[in-house]
Amino acid sequence: MRIDRIDLYHVAMPLIFPWRTAYGEDAAIHAVLCRMVSGSLDGWGEAAPFAAPCYSPEWAGGAYAVVREWLGPALLGKEIASGEQLQAELSLFKGNPFAKAALDTAWWSLQARNQNRPLHELLGATRDAAAVGADFGVMDSINDLLDNVDRAVEQRFPRIKLKFRPGWDVSMLEAVRRRQPTHTMHIDCNSGYRLRDAELFADLDRFNLAMIEQPLQHDDVVDHAQLQRRIRTPVCLDESIVSLDRARQAIELSSCRYVNIKPGRVGGLTNAVAIHNLCRDANIPCWVGGMLESAVGAAHCCALAMLDNFTYPADIFPSSRFYHEDLADPPLELQRLADGTPGIQAPLVLPFPVPERLAKLTVQSTTLR
Repeated sequence: MRIDRIDLYHVAMPLIFPWRTAYGEDAAIHAVLCRMVSGSLDGWGEAAPFAAPCYSPEWAGGAYAVVREWLGPALLGKEIASGEQLQAELSLFKGNPFAKAALDTAWWSLQARNQNRPLHELLGATRDAAAVGADFGVMDSINDLLDNVDRAVEQRFPRIKLKFRPGWDVSMLEAVRRRQPTHTMHIDCNSGYRLRDAELFADLDRFNLAMIEQPLQHDDVVDHAQLQRRIRTPVCLDESIVSLDRARQAIELSSCRYVNIKPGRVGGLTNAVAIHNLCRDANIPCWVGGMLESAVGAAHCCALAMLDNFTYPADIFPSSRFYHEDLADPPLELQRLADGTPGIQAPLVLPFPVPERLAKLTVQSTTLR
């Protein structure tokens, strides 16, 4: 497909309540939406690196500028026949996976329309439903958290994820485990600790967690390997896995026993599938993570989650969990799977932004021809 036009939008999507993690707090999710046009067809992509470079070195304003000034112009007018070719065209530019993901996911959306096939089938999936878990950030009180966790267990979410940071750590986890002694759960540290905290994580072995997600530096695989040797609980890498090469290094060093894959963080769906396949061959189970995207980006995560090595319940949420009104239609809604647990269906038609909502939430926009 020849890339004739690219429309870019830096948007700020207000949350119903702030999202609090080890690296800070967000009242709105800043994302880059990309509309890619080939002839009479178009497709939409999304990457949500947030407002500030706290989750990763990227931020929405910077990703928008990189796509506008460099990455987008590198694709205009070219015939792009595959995701691998698109990534090769962008490989001259170092890093910037979120910026590249906006273009990569838009290309896959365009390709799905061009072939008139569901996106998950194009990615190689053979199933059309997957389980999801329930996630809880730092809340105003432990009692608020316990009430929410109890509700999630009653609703049969198969696993619970808890944000974990200094001041909201062991005492919080003790309270939750007392209330839910056997339910599958894990903690997410968002790079908030260092190897000097290894004794803290060794103590957490007593909680029988499914995993400890990204305990150490956002760009590390070496210290994580040392930590994994010192604790029984599996380490899961998230922020550290930004490319296929970094995933390979983590596997070779035995830095983790799980990998979280977010299309935005790894440069798009093309790289996400490649990392999934690498982990599958190494017997490292994976799960899909999200960045609180609109229904545009969440649909891409849903399609990706249908691949066979995504065996741990995904971090994919209904639009109503975070937004009074999603930027796109149709909004993402959870379904009941055959066993009664909450899950997602593979999208047969990908959502598009509603023009009026997009205009209201746009911080800056541009068109590349």
